Amino acid sequence: MPICMEVWGKYACFTRPEMKTERVSFDIMTPSAARGLVEAVYWHPGIRWVVDRIHVLAPIRFTNIRRNEVKSTISARSARTVMDRGKGELYLVTQQDIQQRAAMLLRDVRYVIEAHFDFLPEKAAPGDNTGKFQDIVTRRIAKGQFYHQPYFGCREFPASFAPCESIPACPEELRGERDFGYMLYDMDFTDPENIRPLFFRAVLRDGVLEVPPRNSEEVKG
Repeated sequence: MPICMEVWGKYACFTRPEMKTERVSFDIMTPSAARGLVEAVYWHPGIRWVVDRIHVLAPIRFTNIRRNEVKSTISARSARTVMDRGKGELYLVTQQDIQQRAAMLLRDVRYVIEAHFDFLPEKAAPGDNTGKFQDIVTRRIAKGQFYHQPYFGCREFPASFAPCESIPACPEELRGERDFGYMLYDMDFTDPENIRPLFFRAVLRDGVLEVPPRNSEEVKG
């Protein structure tokens, strides 16, 4: 069942995976980020969200800022060691572990997400059906309800959202075709021991990014 949701915010960072130390955003929203926004509004084990297309409604503008980030993480190996020994530290002290990093972000972003969900009867309750889920998500979007604050790539960049009755015109500078190269599509969690990133060739045509189906030849692991 389809939905159409407009989202906007002051900043966004859809981090390019090849940039490890300093964050650099893709030029436009990735399909996985769009799916995350929709799931923040409504998630249920009985449905799987699929993003069909993303409309870019604002000119693509970048800006640079410096952000405070924690430079360390607690690894699974460290956690197991502490559990085996029965003592140790399983926490980070922010004041001791913080550092500033540069980030190249998008600013003043605005998109329309077109998506639909696949009904998963094996994971849904006996009384669940597509009409029920469609009514719930439509109502939640209209009321501005969400399970957790939707955000653009990083939690400090919150996203506002509303239903989209009609898609606004494409900005003049985005008319025509723009090839952004390979973009992150999503992560493949089929094998928990071998989680793989999936990529596709992102081409923006008159401000519209058509997202290929996951099982198509355009999506590569």
